[in-house]
Formats: sequence, C-alpha cells, structure tokens
Amino acid sequence: MNFYFQQFEHRRPPEPLRRSVIGERIWQLLAITSLILGAWYIGWRWTDSLNWDAAWFALPLVIAESCAYFGLILFTLNLWTTRDYPRRPPPERIGQCLAEPPAEDRPVAVDIFIATYNEEEELVRLSIRDAKAVSYPHPINVQVHVLDDGRRETMRRVAEEEGVNYITRDNNVGFKAGNLRNAMEQTHGDFIMICDADTRVFPTILEHTLGYFRDSDVAFVQTPQWFYDIPEGITLTNWLGQRAGRPGRWMGAAVETIFGEIRIGEDPFVNDPAMFYDIIQRRRNVYNAAFCCGAASIHRREAVMFVALRAFAAAIDKATREDKSRLLRLIRPRKDPEAEALARWQAAQEQELTPYKFHVSEDIYSSIVLHQDRERRWKSVLHPSVESKMLSPQDLLTWTIQRFKYAGGSLDIFFHDNPVTAPGLSLGQRLMYLNTFWSYLGALWNVMFLCAPIIYLLTGIPPVDAYTGDFFAHALPFLVANELAFLAGTWGLSGYKGKVSYLASFPIGLRAIWAVIRRQKIKFPVTPKERQEGNYLNLVWPQLGIMIATLLGFGWAAGCYWLGVGNFSAGGLIANGLWGLNNILAMSIMVKAAFWKPEEA
Repeated sequence: MNFYFQQFEHRRPPEPLRRSVIGERIWQLLAITSLILGAWYIGWRWTDSLNWDAAWFALPLVIAESCAYFGLILFTLNLWTTRDYPRRPPPERIGQCLAEPPAEDRPVAVDIFIATYNEEEELVRLSIRDAKAVSYPHPINVQVHVLDDGRRETMRRVAEEEGVNYITRDNNVGFKAGNLRNAMEQTHGDFIMICDADTRVFPTILEHTLGYFRDSDVAFVQTPQWFYDIPEGITLTNWLGQRAGRPGRWMGAAVETIFGEIRIGEDPFVNDPAMFYDIIQRRRNVYNAAFCCGAASIHRREAVMFVALRAFAAAIDKATREDKSRLLRLIRPRKDPEAEALARWQAAQEQELTPYKFHVSEDIYSSIVLHQDRERRWKSVLHPSVESKMLSPQDLLTWTIQRFKYAGGSLDIFFHDNPVTAPGLSLGQRLMYLNTFWSYLGALWNVMFLCAPIIYLLTGIPPVDAYTGDFFAHALPFLVANELAFLAGTWGLSGYKGKVSYLASFPIGLRAIWAVIRRQKIKFPVTPKERQEGNYLNLVWPQLGIMIATLLGFGWAAGCYWLGVGNFSAGGLIANGLWGLNNILAMSIMVKAAFWKPEEA
C-alpha cells in the first residue's frame, strides 16, 4: 500500500539545541530587564494611563495586559535555564535499575505498546516493524504488543503475520487509558514504551533512554515528538535569492544571522514541536516537572502501579467515609462495630485500579499523580534527542480536533482537579503546571488584544488618556526588551511561529474554556492520519472576521483623521495600526492553512 509520507522517509530529525552558557546568561539578563520594564509599564498603566471616561474599554484591556504579564513571568521561569538530566550507559541487568538488588538478577524486560483504534492496518504494520527493529547493546527481553481497541480481525492478522502479540478487549472503557490498563494486566515487562499507531521508533530508542532508569526514582522518560511529513519550505536566504538574485541572498543571510533560520512555505499549521520539546519541556527538567505526552515515552512499571495503588487506596478511604456515614444512619445500633468494615468492603467494590487516569489528557494527568507522590518523589525526564518519527495533521480539521483535545483536557484538570493547590508538588512543579494551564486560559485576554485596536479604529475612543510620548516611553522599551529577551532565550528556533499560532488559535481556547465551564465532557476522538476532504473556511471565520474588521477600521480611522473628524490622533493611528497589522499577520497564517493542500507525491 502506498502512503503519502513515503516520499519523506529519507528525512532525518534535527539535533537538539546545544546549550551555550554565555547565551544563557545573555538571555537571563535580558529576561530580567524585560520583566522590570514590564512591571514599570503595568504599574504605569494602572496608576497613570487609564481613560476613566471609557472604563468599559480601559479596564478590560489593562486586566488583559496584567494577566499576560503574569503569564510572561511564568514563561520566563520555564525558560530560565537548560539542565539536562545526566545520561548514563544503558543497564545490562535489571538490578542496576532498582534501589535494592533483586533476589535473582536478569536482563531488562520491555513491553512496547502500540495503541490503535481505527487506523489503517498497513500504517500500524510500519510501526510494528520499526518496534521489532529496536536494538540494544546487551541481552534484553523486548515484547511488542498491538493494543487494538477496534477489535479488528484484519489487525489481528497483521499482528500474527509480524509475529507480535495482539491484545484487545470487549469494551472501550477509559479509551486509551483503559486500553493501556488492559494491556498492563496481561504483560510483565519492567518498562513500558507507549506508542501511537503512527509512532515509528528508531532502533536506538532503548539504548539512549534506559540509562536514565539507573536512578531508581525515575518514573518515566519522554522523548521529543518529530513530525517528519510536514513541508520543509526553503530558507529566507534562498527564497530571496530566487527572486532578487545576489542582493536578495545577502539580505536574507543578514536577517537570518540576527533572527535565526526563517523558512518560507513550511508547516502550514505551525505545529512547532521543537519549540515545545526542545525549549519548553526540556527546560522543565531543572524543576523535575517535564510531563508525559503519551507517544514515544518509556515508563517504569513499578512507578505506574505504585501510584495507581496509592490512588486506589485513597479513593477507597474517601468512599468509605461517605458510605460509613450513610450506613450508620441505617444500621442499629448506631455504633455497630461491623459498620466500618462493611462500608470499606462496599467502597472497594465500587473503585477501579487505574494505572493511567481515565481522562482525555491521561498523559499529563498521570504525570501529575506521579509528581504528587510524596513518599517516593518520582522523577520525570525529558530526553533531548528525537528517537521516533510521527505524522502531523494534514488538514485544519484534524489540527483543530487535536488542539481542542489538548486545551480541553488540560483545562478540565485545572478547573476540576487543580494540582497547583493540591498537596505533594514542589513549588517549581506547581509553577510549571500553572504555566501550562495559564497558557490555555490566554484565549480570554488574547480576544481583548485582538479587539482593542479595532475598537479604537472604529470609534476613536482610546483605552489610555492619550497616545502621547509618555505612552510610547513606557510601552516601547518593554516591547523591545521582551522581543530581544525571547530572541535570545529561544536562539536557534523561530519564536515568532509559536506566538502567532498561540494568538491565532484563540477560538479553540474559548471553545475549550466554555466546554469545561459547562462541565461538558471532552471527548476522545482519534486524530485522523489521512487528509480529510472538505472546505475548512468555516473553521477560521473568527480569524477572518478579525482581519476584515481591522482593515476596515484602519481605513475608517485614516479617513476620519485626514478629514479632521472624530477623536483620532497620529499617535493612536500609529500604535493601533501596527498592533492591528501584527494581528492580521497572525490571523492570516490560520486562514491560509484552511486552504492548504499537500503537494501530490
């Protein structure tokens, strides 16, 4: 069977960013400068700049700016330093991974779980073959298991043909988490590698990651996810060279020397996994706060079961107290000594042992439970090197489904089982999880940042007293310092892609927030692995509306200013015109993605 991605099989993943101590110190100095200037700006906004005649506009905007500044503090802490977990040689025997030597030492045993539901069987076959090709420098027991929640005879035949174990069940309780639990009940490996149907692991994945488990407190290792099928585009230097010859190449080279490599025509959906894994997740190692992202992660079975049993016991205790109070009202005499035993037995019958939390975001949820355990202080590791390849969303509908799951699942945890205030986590872990949840709440203030220039351009009502030199003297230093800081902090990667994607995906964030507030269950749709046919303009009408309203507003404001009508000023037009232009550029990326179609192979 021919797949579209076969033309990309030759591609190789990028190397992890190299740490530069000098570069890190520059970033930290600029970051501190940015935060100081930001605090000065926010303080001035609250005390000396508000247009109280338009409080309905001025107050929501300054609140939005304050929320964004708090997010900036959290993000700065996240990016503060790179401190990779020390890499150690791959273990030869299981005793090297345990706190106490076993009675009988033996080679390490690893179960590779390939979870599938309705994906193309031949796609899964490719993942099976790559899992079978995993190598290791010492004797090791590796078992590959296909976890088929679709209960397909065709999938069973593929597993049999490839000589791997086939595991299924008669229900889909817990979805992927339930699928993993079912497989754990039927396997016995010391470590579990979790793969999705399209996770193509490299032969070196175990050799490069099992060494971390020589520390008996390491619970799981997450490796970066790399989408090898996205358009690579061409560098700005080559793009300008094709259009303007040697002068264009010189100009492109100069820009890329300052801002890093810029590619034209790459990834239409701005997935940017390198920014997430190589910058955000990797720099959480210092806080022991890197969380599991599911696919391409390796877990210590002992850790998963240890926390599951503790959670099981805690749930029984909680339910026992509730059942006991009910039983005592029914049983006479009221102090019957058998009441507590009866309540505990009844509570135990109603609880389930769940190694992986039954949740749409089972990966991050399970990470939180592990990090909260105060008895063992389990550790998590983000391994910096790519050890597998995966498929990216091939259309805007698939991308939207995926991002909604991420946002909705994370916000559901934040609103209904918030780890930031729960016992067990360290201060660093609380701040890092808060950073994750706060970023998803950002859709609320991003709407204000998108609408603010439109409101001014259409009405002439400013949210500040006046767009005078005082405004620019406070705003510009902060904005310039912030851009320079994160240019240094993300050196080697383009930070602009992440910012525009974050801004342009505000409708998904709003929808997720609304769903969680209404306690609407976030569903478990499987992300399609093939392009879905259809018109996706209906998915970007909010972004398109922002673009049109901004353009119309600027035309209206410019005309009024030229005719001397209204309360428009040159400073207001400049500030809001540039602000609106940035918003249009960000929205245009998502609108363009709605029309994108991959090139024919």
